[in-house]
Amino acid sequence: MEIYSLTNDRKSLEDNKEEGAEDNLVGATFLITNIKPAIKNQNRVNIFINGRYEFSLDIAQVVDLKIKVGRRISEAELEKYRAASEFGLLYQRTLEWVLTRPHSVREAREYLIRKRIKRLSDNQIIARNKDRPREELRQYKMRTKEMPIFSDGDIDLVINRLSERGFLNDQKFAEFYVENRHAKKGISRRRLEQELVKKGIDSNIIEIVLAESERSEEDEIKKMISKKRSKYSDDKLIAYLVRQGFDYQRARAAVLGTD
Repeated sequence: MEIYSLTNDRKSLEDNKEEGAEDNLVGATFLITNIKPAIKNQNRVNIFINGRYEFSLDIAQVVDLKIKVGRRISEAELEKYRAASEFGLLYQRTLEWVLTRPHSVREAREYLIRKRIKRLSDNQIIARNKDRPREELRQYKMRTKEMPIFSDGDIDLVINRLSERGFLNDQKFAEFYVENRHAKKGISRRRLEQELVKKGIDSNIIEIVLAESERSEEDEIKKMISKKRSKYSDDKLIAYLVRQGFDYQRARAAVLGTD
């Protein structure tokens, strides 16, 4: 599912009508009566059914689902389009989050799981307060409409599409992480490996990225000694460096200034 700009598609949307659309309105159970560019999000359009707003879709979804003004649809199709709308919004929100910085596949999956847990929690609060006056709920900035709960399959589909389009790439993430993790603060290779494993990066990717990196254990240990020298005695500094993943002999030689 690509998210396209409406810049070159506004005219096509205006022309996206079947002949006799107005005539078809009479007697239609569900009829697509209008398609308008969304005001807050230029990547999406609002779909009107039987003269009232029903849901929004991104441009690619409109094309894929063959949405046209004047088209009659069944109740099953309407539910299908509503589900597509929710998926499109979920994909877009996740894409926006992914684009803030490189992320691993595991991080993206954990983000979506947290989002689902938050929705479940919010829906429980809404259910408990459903009998309270709407204005009172608005006063406390509480939602009055439950949010749809997406499945593991939806999460997999979002992850797969982001990966297919290059927005999620574990090797690129690992390269970014290694380059930035030791830019200011020293870190041992062992600690880097441990952190990347926690991020869900495959051991082969870790090996390749670290082999190609310009970092060195000598430079990293010097950074850490420089930062901690005033706080620790030699013995405690050596012990600290070992806890951070450096080899004992390397840590001792660096602290004592011996080869």
